[in-house]
Formats: sequence, C-alpha cells, structure tokens
Amino acid sequence: MSNTSNRDTKTQCLPRNGLVKIPSPTNGLGSASITKGTPAVKNRLCQPPSVPSILSQAFPKHAEHVNPSTLPILPPPPTHSIPLGLSPEEENLSMPCDQSADRVQSPEMNWHLALDEKILTRLFCYFSACEKCILAQVCKTWRRVLYQSRFWLGLTPVLHAKELYNVLPAGDKEFVNLQGFAVRGFESFCLVGVSDLDICEFIDNYPLSKKGVKSVSLKRSTITDAGLEVMLEQMQGVVRLELSGCNDFTEAGLWSSLHGRITSLSVSDCINVADDAVAAISQLLPNLGELNLQAYHVTDTALAYFTAKQGRATHTLRLHSCWEITNHGVVNVVHSLPNLTVLSLSGCSKVTDDGVELVAENLRRLRGLDLSWCPRLTDTALEYIACDLHKLEELVLDRCVRITDTGLSYLSTMPSLHSLYLRWCCQVQDFGLKHLLAMKSLRLLSLAGCPLLTTTGLSGLVQLQDLEELELTNCPGATPELFKYFSQHLPRCVVIE
Repeated sequence: MSNTSNRDTKTQCLPRNGLVKIPSPTNGLGSASITKGTPAVKNRLCQPPSVPSILSQAFPKHAEHVNPSTLPILPPPPTHSIPLGLSPEEENLSMPCDQSADRVQSPEMNWHLALDEKILTRLFCYFSACEKCILAQVCKTWRRVLYQSRFWLGLTPVLHAKELYNVLPAGDKEFVNLQGFAVRGFESFCLVGVSDLDICEFIDNYPLSKKGVKSVSLKRSTITDAGLEVMLEQMQGVVRLELSGCNDFTEAGLWSSLHGRITSLSVSDCINVADDAVAAISQLLPNLGELNLQAYHVTDTALAYFTAKQGRATHTLRLHSCWEITNHGVVNVVHSLPNLTVLSLSGCSKVTDDGVELVAENLRRLRGLDLSWCPRLTDTALEYIACDLHKLEELVLDRCVRITDTGLSYLSTMPSLHSLYLRWCCQVQDFGLKHLLAMKSLRLLSLAGCPLLTTTGLSGLVQLQDLEELELTNCPGATPELFKYFSQHLPRCVVIE
C-alpha cells in the first residue's frame, strides 16, 4: 500500500503520453492519473496549484505550501459521521462549512455564496484535477459538489495489486471499499500487477463494473486466458482494452475472449503475441476503430489478415517497434485500411522511402503520421509526404537521422501542418530552420537533441508568432540568454528547456 507519510515526494512528470500519478491514501483506494495533454501541460499540472486569493484568505493553513501530488482522492462523505481513515487534521477540514466559518475572521468571505452549490459547480470547473483534490477536503458541502462525475472526466484511477486489500487485525485480507470511485462515476481503470483472482474481486466489489466501466488497462498483469475471458464476459460495457506487459495470456485466449463490441485495442510487450493474434483481432473485431500494436514478432503476413470490412471502421493504426514489418506489409495496410486518419510506423526500421510513397499515394485522409525511429528514410520520403498528404496536421520524425535541410524545405509547403517533431535529427541545421519560418500554421515544434542548431539559428524562430510550444531539450544552441529572448518575443509560447 502506498506510503502517504512522505510529503516531500515530487510528482513525476513522464514523457508525452505518460501518466501523472497522484499517490493513493492509506485506505488503499488507489490513485488517479492524468492521461491527456502535451508535455508542457503535464509540467504545469505538476506545479503547486494556484488557489484563488479568496480561498487562501479563508484557509491560510491549508492553502499555502501544499503539494497536490501528496493529497489523496478521498472516499465520499458518509451521511452521519466524518469519513473514515482521515487524520485529525483532515477531520477538521471535513467539518461543515458553517462550523469552520466561525474560525475564520475574514470580512470578505461571504459564506452564503461559499455554500451555494450552483455557484460552486461553476467555480470548480476552473480548477485542475490536483486542485480539486485539495478543495474536496475543505468541507462536506464542497466535497459533495466536487464528487459529481463531471469533475473527474478524463481521469483514470490506477490500482496496484497490493493496494486492493486491507489487512485485518486477525491477519486476514479484505477487498477495499470502492464506493468512492463509484460515486464519482469513474468509467475507466488501470489495474497494475493483478491476477485473475484480483480481477474477479474487482468485478464483484465495484458497483459499476458490469455495465459502467468502458475502459480497462491491465499492466504487468498475470492474467491468463481464462481470466481474460471472464473479465470481458462479465464487464459487458468495456469497449476499450489495453494489455501491456501481460505475458501469461496466449493467442488462443484472444480467440476465445475478444468481443465484437470492442472499438479500441492496445497490445504491447506481450511475449505471446504474433501473427495469429492479429488474425483474431481482424476477424473478431469488426467495429475496431483504433489498434495499437507493439510486438517484435509480427510480420508482413499479419497485416494481410485485415479485410475490407475492417477497413470501413478502422481509422487509427499504430505499429510500434514491429521490426519485421517491411514495405510489403505497408502494401497490405494501405489496401485494406484506406480510411486511416492516423498511422504510426514508429520503430518499423525496415520501412524505406518506397513504403512512405505507398502511404502518401493511398492514404490521402491522413491527419497524423509517425515515422520516428525509421533510420532508412531520407528527404525523398518527405517530398512524397508534402506532395500528397495535404490534410496532414501532425508529423513525427524523431531519430530519422538521414533527414536534412532539403527535407525541411519540402515540408514548408504544407499548409495544414501544425505539429512537427524533429527530435535527434542530427543533420538538421540553421538553414533548415529558415524553411520552417514560412510555416505560419505551426503551433508545436520539437527540436530536442538537434546538435547542429546554433543560438543564432534558433533565435529566428521568433518569427513564428503563433507558436504555442517549442521543445529545445538537450539542444546545445539553447542558452539561458536565448530562453530570455523567447520569453520577451514569444510571450504566448511555452518553451521547454
């Protein structure tokens, strides 16, 4: 069970698409993770909350020097007593507001307004998730308002196997009370390190598990074929499924458990997943809109299993580190899935410029394309992209080490491109940046780790006045003076140092 006594622990900001976790309280009720936003947004979420001055005046003891990552998501308030499991200090915070008000000598505080639930409902919409955790501790009225499901949309509670049970005085274990999650209407969960038995206990103890849970993520789980079948049979509302680092289920388990209602499936780091798993996915999931697959043993043969029926529904395909995929596999993708709007071939290191040409000529609806860690791609691939993918909005070229300034000149002609990632493109120089200055549609630009860019070249980026985020991590040309210059001339842009 998580240790909440250490109040100095800093929130970990993980990379793009990572989780910003809020540690669980001592009652074992899990934690929440924020799964949306760019790295800059996550950095801001990890900062201490900006509590309004009126709240700081009313609760000076608790509004200052608070680390939001150490505050738990509390269970719902009982009807007759103070919530169980709170410390004496938290019990004081859980008093009714009318009692707490007697302690606050502030002429500015109008407690009739502070207790008006209509006003509070509108006010709390302006706070981040971390700040809501703090505000929910102020009093029962505020907690009752904040425990509406509208305030917790987009948050995923993360439950570790060791946090699912309370140890009784006799040494026995009982499953934790999940009523607090049910009150807030959480419809997605991430279960870490759980077994078949843990999943069954979760289904039996979470009131919304049968129909209300729409998304389940299992990470580093020991779930077997039987457990996977029971979970998807019992949790009939699940339409989004993620299996990461689960090495005990097999392809036979996918054949027996996958249900046609699933519209989003992610499978990564599962050693038993190969071509036959893709066959099961393509035949059993006719409504699949999104597939994320990271499997080292998947070959071009697997991509031939996709049919025209699949192509009508599937709009997102992400293949990560599928090392055996070649241009022949790309042929199968573009012919079977013509309606793709997002495609990732990240880490498919055998794909060449010819494969990108197939993509550009056949997938004209693409809005997002990830070609990171494809070392065989050259400037020619970028020419194909610029000529045919006129609707492309996001392009990821991280670690494409053969791309040069010539390739950037092709990209400068793309009117819809607003996000461009060039992390560790070691041949990009200042001259290439001059081409990017013509891209007035750019909102996000990442140049992290580009070793040849100088301070002079980077300073020219101030001409992109609509730029919202600029990443210069591990960029030798990014000096303190340059960051100060950006703060003066790009005041609306978040610069990541």
